[in-house]
Amino acid sequence: MRTFPFVLLFLLTLCFVGCRQRTEKFDQGVSAPSTENPPIAEITSEPIRRAIESASQQTKTTTGYTQQYFDIPYPNGDLPEDTGACTDVIVRAFRNAGVDLQKEVHEDMARNFSDYPRKWGLSKTDTNIDHRRVPNLQTYFQRKGKSLPIRSIGDNYQPGDVVSWDLDGKGMTHIGIVSNLWNETTKRYLIIHNIGAGAKAEDRLFEWKITGHYRYF
Repeated sequence: MRTFPFVLLFLLTLCFVGCRQRTEKFDQGVSAPSTENPPIAEITSEPIRRAIESASQQTKTTTGYTQQYFDIPYPNGDLPEDTGACTDVIVRAFRNAGVDLQKEVHEDMARNFSDYPRKWGLSKTDTNIDHRRVPNLQTYFQRKGKSLPIRSIGDNYQPGDVVSWDLDGKGMTHIGIVSNLWNETTKRYLIIHNIGAGAKAEDRLFEWKITGHYRYF
């Protein structure tokens, strides 16, 4: 019985490694902005400004990608800043804006566990990983009334908004945050996300099927 935690950790690691191998292929053919220095929209909301500042900084510091399971402190736990998954971009951005999604997701999930996805076979919350899973973030934002209609017009997606996607039509999830970097050619803001090669600001809003549009702040 004492070996069970190690077996569970091993299985989780295999799952995360497999997810990375499948995700890396989507880090190809990046849609670049039309100018070297895209216009930067002024942000008047303090939380949005701080969230975007963090996301922008991550494009300089988070150069790696991992979905590996980490034991991290609670609350305000984090991975090494030079790596992370797509969800870590959102978690770090929100934390800089005063919202600890690790704590918020855990507390809401603990009170409403049956409302959250059960696809990982867990029977209780796990503060190390729950907030680092796209379906859990989607559920949390929906439960908090932060969902917006999914539109095909680029400027409906404003700086600070969170967007989620289905990458392959089979449920491979991804998430990013809308920046304040404007692409005049496509008439939309760049997305800051990490899909396999570190955090980047890219024009990829409509590259995959959008499954969620959230405005928290």
